Amino acid sequence: MDETAIYSALSEVFRDVFMHDVALAPALTAKDVPGWDSFKQIEIIVALEERYNIKFHTRELDSLQSVGDLVRVLAAKIPA
Repeated sequence: MDETAIYSALSEVFRDVFMHDVALAPALTAKDVPGWDSFKQIEIIVALEERYNIKFHTRELDSLQSVGDLVRVLAAKIPA
C-alpha cells in the first residue's frame, strides 16, 4: 500500500476517533492534537488492527513518535 492510500485511510480512522478532521502530516505528534491521549492512541491502534487484520508488536508501538512513524510501520505490514 502506498503512502497516499495510507494517509487517506489514516484520515478516516482519525476522523472516527477524534470526531473531527485532523490534518495529518509526517511530523504530527500526539502533543500537536488536542485530546490525543493514551486512550485515543489505543483507539487508533485497535481501529487499524481491525481495519487491516494486522497486529502491532510492542516494539513497533514503542517506536511510534509521529504519524510518519505510523505510516512507515503500516506500509511494512499492509500488502501492496
